[in-house]
Amino acid sequence: MLTQVLGRNPEGIKTSSRCVHQRLKNFVASAVRRRRHSSCFLSEKTAWVPKEKVDCVVIGAGVVGLTVARALALKGREVLVLESAPTFGTGTSSRNSEVIHAGIYYPRNSLKAIFCEVPMLNNLMKFGIQNGVDGLRMMEGLEAMRREPELQCVKALFSPLSGIVDSHSLMLSLVGEAENHRTTFSYNSTVKFGPDVEWIDGVDDISSFLNKFEYSVSPNRAKQFYPEIRKYYPNLKDGSLKPGYAGIRPKLSGPHQPPVDFLIQGEDTHGMPGLVNLLGIESPGLTSSLAIAEYISTKFLS
Repeated sequence: MLTQVLGRNPEGIKTSSRCVHQRLKNFVASAVRRRRHSSCFLSEKTAWVPKEKVDCVVIGAGVVGLTVARALALKGREVLVLESAPTFGTGTSSRNSEVIHAGIYYPRNSLKAIFCEVPMLNNLMKFGIQNGVDGLRMMEGLEAMRREPELQCVKALFSPLSGIVDSHSLMLSLVGEAENHRTTFSYNSTVKFGPDVEWIDGVDDISSFLNKFEYSVSPNRAKQFYPEIRKYYPNLKDGSLKPGYAGIRPKLSGPHQPPVDFLIQGEDTHGMPGLVNLLGIESPGLTSSLAIAEYISTKFLS
């Protein structure tokens, strides 16, 4: 079984599908060579040929790849995780808001819902109730500001099941548990505001595959944050913001297009036995990672 976690725009997906087989062939051969030299033998042509067999190969050691590897390992499979970076979680998984979403933002029966202003707040509460989220309550502004004096609002939606998680600690725990069940890896407190969104283009497919993006954040972007933050945090002082970090969100829809659900492709879609593609695992991918892993290991293991 081969699971690869990808995120591209539609054109990028098409390009990736054309190139991925040769890349995977080279990547797997390289990783296996690093993993176990003793399994190589000298052929008649005096060339070292890697020989390796595992039950499942997971490509990508982000939070979704780690949860899938853990779930497969817990079901007794021997798993190999391939990651082009020197260690786990260096891409999208380490460059996000770390918010655990209760499920109030997404349409009913979408995978995003299953796996995790006053009119706007009412709509969010409606989504949450439809998705079975417990404990949602509309609060008057005075009550919300008593709970958090720095806020300034007319109403607030209280969601006790939403929260913030330390994604690195979560991934470190997943790595440990997966390794304890024979998974092999081949690699290398502040208040957060945002994120804002900037659409990018002109990134070639190879650079995208190797995670070669410009992640620096210009200090000048803080000018856009101050007026927006002061709408609900009016006492924010000038000069108190500094650049955080940027990340790439693997979206399947472009600017001004409606959001697209997670895309999980099995053999019935692409015709290749044992290959599972996970595409567009953007927010709430962190929240959904354990549920995605359980879905993959249950549906596609036979």
